[in-house]
Amino acid sequence: MSPTFSSFRYFNYRLWFAGALVANVGTWMQRVAQDWLVLTVLTNESGVAVGVVTALQFVPVLALSAWAGLLADRVNRRKLIILTQSALALLALGLGALTLSGHVELWHVYVFATLLGCVSAIDNPVRQTFVADMVPMSRLPNAVALNSASFNAARLIGPGVAGLMIAMVGTGWVFLINGVSFLATILALTQMRTRELRPSPRVVREKGQIRAGVAYVRHRSDIIVIMVVVGVVSTFGLNFQLTSALMARTEFDKGPGAYGILGSIMAIGSLAGALLAARREQPRVRLVIGSAFAFGIADGVMALMPTYPTFALACIPVGLASLTMMTAANATIQTTTDPAMRGRVMALYMIVFLGATPIGSPLVGWIGEVYGARWAIGVGAIASLLVASGAAIWAVRHWHIEVRYHVHRPYLQVTYLDAEPLPGTREEQAARDDAARRIRERELQDATTAA
Repeated sequence: MSPTFSSFRYFNYRLWFAGALVANVGTWMQRVAQDWLVLTVLTNESGVAVGVVTALQFVPVLALSAWAGLLADRVNRRKLIILTQSALALLALGLGALTLSGHVELWHVYVFATLLGCVSAIDNPVRQTFVADMVPMSRLPNAVALNSASFNAARLIGPGVAGLMIAMVGTGWVFLINGVSFLATILALTQMRTRELRPSPRVVREKGQIRAGVAYVRHRSDIIVIMVVVGVVSTFGLNFQLTSALMARTEFDKGPGAYGILGSIMAIGSLAGALLAARREQPRVRLVIGSAFAFGIADGVMALMPTYPTFALACIPVGLASLTMMTAANATIQTTTDPAMRGRVMALYMIVFLGATPIGSPLVGWIGEVYGARWAIGVGAIASLLVASGAAIWAVRHWHIEVRYHVHRPYLQVTYLDAEPLPGTREEQAARDDAARRIRERELQDATTAA
């Protein structure tokens, strides 16, 4: 089997991938339909309203993700995902029924977006860490990348289909289809071979466990750098739903079909990035920083495209760079984090990655209304270039890095002058080793007690 698809050797992961692919198609369809409903039916092309809806979906991430990450370290993840996916299905069906009845108002969408955000805040860290239960640690970067490939393969299909369905039958039916699509994930989870799962050790209940997760991250300068870079890019640059809708409607005077196609075209680059990432055995921090810088350049070029066809083509490298950054960040954090801390650390990462959206979406929407859709994209490009450059300079100075460029492979050679196995100071490395030792001792003590 090709190294790109090596995780497909495992039955449970094959089931998960198939179910997630169907559910992801429905999710992308609903995202397009929801934004189009707000932009063209419930408001007079208000970018701020679309930004507020997007923000409301992510505000609960700030409040609930830390607790959800601890929950992911404590409970049966498979059963918890079945519950969250069922709740997401009911919300989609409810919004669809309300829309088809002809009584939907803007505040209704606000309420459903908030409830969706609450469930997603619990679902996200659990789903992220559940991948490690299905494959060996050596295959985790590949599985994470294939998850992204599934998400973006669905993005190739979902927005285009949603645009056509909106034009033909309206947004209500799109919401209903999304509700039904969650049954695929639920069915996959119920049919898994539980004896083949590799669950991480469950953390026993005790005080201060969320603070322990925060302390763990505080002593990991590599994770902090990743979070800062991804947080800034996510806040100002990863607002494609909003900016694509504004560009399609206000700059190019296009309808829902053309808007949906933009999402599908961007997914071509994202899918390519995911498949390339699946071949990497171990992503590193420098890939996160480099891809963030590449995203800033590609995003700036896209903002300047004068016509709809050239804008659509410019979406491909933007999708490639953004997906490379996100996949590298996710895999790097998961593979270098102690298993007993993985749920809490990923929850903190999701707070930064998704929790930045409530700040960025309304601001970018306001910029789009006041200064135009191109500036809404341009702000993300500028912010991405600045944070990537700043992170690179900081890393060279604080991690004692020497960078050499070659005209042949390897084109970029990074050497840690103090020969440490992970970026960071010796004090930070000692703190990580000490934290890992305490966790292992506690696990051994718990196992002995249980025996």
